[in-house]
Amino acid sequence: MKQKLLEKIKNKEIKVGVVGLGYVGLPLAVEKAKAGFKTIGFDVQKEKVEHVNEGHNYIGDVVDSDLKKLVRSGMLEATTDFSFIQNVDFIAICVPTPLDEHQQPDISYVKTSTEAISKYLKAETMVVLESTTYPGTTEELIKPILEKGSGLQCGKEFYLGFSPERVDPGNLIYKTKNTPKVVGGVGKEATEVIAAMYRAVLESDVCEVASPAIAEMEKILENTYRNINIGLVNELAMLCNRMGISMWEVIDAAKTKPYGFQAFYPGPGLGGHCIPLDPYYLTWKAREYGFHTSMIESSMMINDKMPEYTVERASKILNQFEKALKGAKVLVVGVAYKQDIDDYRESPALRVIEVLQKNGAYVDYYDPWVTEYRYKGCKYSSIMKIDEAIIGTYDIVMITAAHTNVDYEMLQRGAKVIFDTKNVMKNIVNRTNIEVL
Repeated sequence: MKQKLLEKIKNKEIKVGVVGLGYVGLPLAVEKAKAGFKTIGFDVQKEKVEHVNEGHNYIGDVVDSDLKKLVRSGMLEATTDFSFIQNVDFIAICVPTPLDEHQQPDISYVKTSTEAISKYLKAETMVVLESTTYPGTTEELIKPILEKGSGLQCGKEFYLGFSPERVDPGNLIYKTKNTPKVVGGVGKEATEVIAAMYRAVLESDVCEVASPAIAEMEKILENTYRNINIGLVNELAMLCNRMGISMWEVIDAAKTKPYGFQAFYPGPGLGGHCIPLDPYYLTWKAREYGFHTSMIESSMMINDKMPEYTVERASKILNQFEKALKGAKVLVVGVAYKQDIDDYRESPALRVIEVLQKNGAYVDYYDPWVTEYRYKGCKYSSIMKIDEAIIGTYDIVMITAAHTNVDYEMLQRGAKVIFDTKNVMKNIVNRTNIEVL
């Protein structure tokens, strides 16, 4: 099986299936197809499937012309019919792994996708989980489902592995194609063959590790590292505010050291599909071993309370103008979780707005990237434009995303007071009405 698959990879005879056509799956499907492997995208959402088959792109990291060209040439298609799994030789599972209402891992999408795959899995197929999850998922959950549903034996009749997604929406340098990959298979042969498949597609290095659990833990480490360091600077930002010290200047000074320091920055909280969620997967799994990840849990507590702290600071700023938060008119600028993207998953700005409203403030938002969003069953729409006259009608302007296509000089001229939680206005000379986190 190993030599046969390696030969098929070399000759571009592998047919690829990508399950889940979101921020991870669609860019991966596009790169597989561009590399010469005929690709089928699978998704339960009919709308996404129709968009792909019509060549209509909905993911920022995918080039519109690439998608259209691949669809027209027949190299890429999409379907909701999982029976087509029987026609593919390589399957990448790229479905969401959110948290439930109790902040515990929700792997229902992974489970249901794997069950659907198992019904049609044929011999001599590679299956790879890319969705971020807790260490042990591939071997403890995926493997038994595939073996039971297909009647095939892992390692002898099909290969299984884990290769964590590394997607950074809006990153202008690193995309799916040139970001290094980590692969851990169930057995050495699985690792070798799956790694060969990624090498045939990507322009980056592929790091082979000894097991899926190592690859799963590696992904958790990547994002927990960021979570802890951001928690550190958020806590120090709160301390520096009490001490009358600029945390932003502290960081700028510290990063002049050419070794031993990496700059992280404070903000109104954590957002995105990984950093706010992944540490919970590890802390949940650690309890199975009677282990408490105290440092991780502490950083999560700090980061989770930043939206509330941000609103507290806004209230104190308003008090300086003899204005209560209750009844105040607030404009929030930027609801995307990071600059210059339309992705608002887990954005702290959404919680900031929620807390402001719970405290009786009247809130509008402006985001040139996110014209509307849904949060806890409600729909919110951005105001369509801002100018000095409009800005002047608000008691406070809160900047919660550092978009580069906002006229911050105009914002400064028109606003009564600005609370800049991202320090995006650091180059504005007149700072009489600007306060930073």
